[in-house]
Amino acid sequence: MNEKRMKAAVGQAVSYRNYRRARDRALVRLANAYPDDYKELLEQEKANDETQGRKWIDIDGNTNSVGTRPTPTPAPAGQAGNQGENEGDNGGEA
Repeated sequence: MNEKRMKAAVGQAVSYRNYRRARDRALVRLANAYPDDYKELLEQEKANDETQGRKWIDIDGNTNSVGTRPTPTPAPAGQAGNQGENEGDNGGEA
């Protein structure tokens, strides 16, 4: 039984890793195609994270925001457990 669970976990991890690789490559291509839009959206997300108390770390390890990370809120119904192979079916979310 334990081998079956390990095999399933490994398969899920590999699938998610491959999905993340493809998603990261697509993000790089979009950033190169639309650099101004990418920078603007990145700044918006950075400001949003900072207002929520999330830290941004630069290459030197310095944080731009201080504070504690808020307690995560649960995902809305129907979205919990929606990670892995089927995550690409989320309507093109980036």
